Amino acid sequence: MRSFSYERATSPGAAAAAAAGTANAKFIAGGTNLLDLMKLEIETPAHLIDVNGLALDRIEETAEGGLRIGALVRNTDLAADARVRRDYGVLSRALLAGASGQLRNKATTAGNLLQRTRCPYFYDTNLPCNKRKPGSGCAAIGGFSRQHAVVGASEACIATHPSDMAVAMRALDAVIETVRPDGGTRSIPIADLHRLPGDNPEIETVLQPGELITAVALPKPVGGTQAYRKVRDRASYAFALVSVAAIVQPDGTGRVALGGVAHKPWRIEAAEAELPRGVKAVAARLFADAKSTRDNAYKLPLAERTLAAVLREART
Repeated sequence: MRSFSYERATSPGAAAAAAAGTANAKFIAGGTNLLDLMKLEIETPAHLIDVNGLALDRIEETAEGGLRIGALVRNTDLAADARVRRDYGVLSRALLAGASGQLRNKATTAGNLLQRTRCPYFYDTNLPCNKRKPGSGCAAIGGFSRQHAVVGASEACIATHPSDMAVAMRALDAVIETVRPDGGTRSIPIADLHRLPGDNPEIETVLQPGELITAVALPKPVGGTQAYRKVRDRASYAFALVSVAAIVQPDGTGRVALGGVAHKPWRIEAAEAELPRGVKAVAARLFADAKSTRDNAYKLPLAERTLAAVLREART
């Protein structure tokens, strides 16, 4: 790990200003992803800004009837919150499907959204990776791509986003609240937070330099039966090959978001209109532009079967 300087932020605005005013600065909270990347020298921040002391660790009800989740709420606490379990069950289930209990005790809401891909080529500094070193190439393309994206990828990157929580929040239409270095705030629909790779896979979100996530707002509960299913190589402590978050209403309408298949949580609202017609119609819209490899083509039928199982569970 390379040397770095360190400071403790005193307010969200001060943290954002410090990050924007210091070259190669990073925020740190739980550090469950960042510290690993620093040890491998994939991330080499010159300055760390510790945001743990900020009062961003509460879950509060909003005037609109939803919940505001502070950026520093730990995954364990969020999954266990009685209001989340009652009204946003898909989110609680997704959180419990992720990582280990020890990691969930440290990992934060904002950090979970911003964690970086677990593509093995991204982690191997001996191989080219446009996400790690822009312009160097993508070793996954033409390599062993079993874990990689089947939709929304590009000629520069076929990595997937690793978060389970983000998939559930995409189904729930969460809104990300931030503060910018100039003190201004903004609200970003989660659908717009993560970018597809395009020609610049190193730019993973629409956050501006120094912009700090302060909370995630969940709208008023939509009801229905909520389910999350994660298919992985082993029963625990593994990232999704395919995951499905679903919210199904009594009339057969609903919402569907997928993980493990794209560079961001994958939801196509037009596909949800096909729910009354059946799983095959939904999958056809979700993967209309799919481009798989010999190694990961299995994800397309696996996603369809997983979706069918989730919908069957939700309707019984």
